[in-house]
Amino acid sequence: QLQASGGGSVQAGDSLRLSCVVSGRTFSSYAMGWFRQSPGKEREFVASITSGGSSRYSADSVRGRFTISRDNAKNTVYLQMNSLKPEDTAVYYCARSRSWFGATTQNEYDVWGQGTLVTVSS
Repeated sequence: QLQASGGGSVQAGDSLRLSCVVSGRTFSSYAMGWFRQSPGKEREFVASITSGGSSRYSADSVRGRFTISRDNAKNTVYLQMNSLKPEDTAVYYCARSRSWFGATTQNEYDVWGQGTLVTVSS
């Protein structure tokens, strides 16, 4: 139901845009989020956006570099990642929230994509 894409291998300082296409007719009713998991670490919150796109939240580690957005007409949520750092290397997951306003905790999300790998080399 959630198909993430856009990952790849880049150099530090480069940019990538991740996309997540969501199947179904209720996309615009739910907040969406991006999480990531680095090797040997737990999955962590990256960013979320409310159902209508009016409010966005991001983790301190990515604020000012990553931007979440959505296009409800295309059932797609994006994560624009600029000024990438080696510590951004991870598998990135998109997820659908249980509500319209979203959250930073994983248990508030009930549908998850398969993940897309981002590798940033120095």
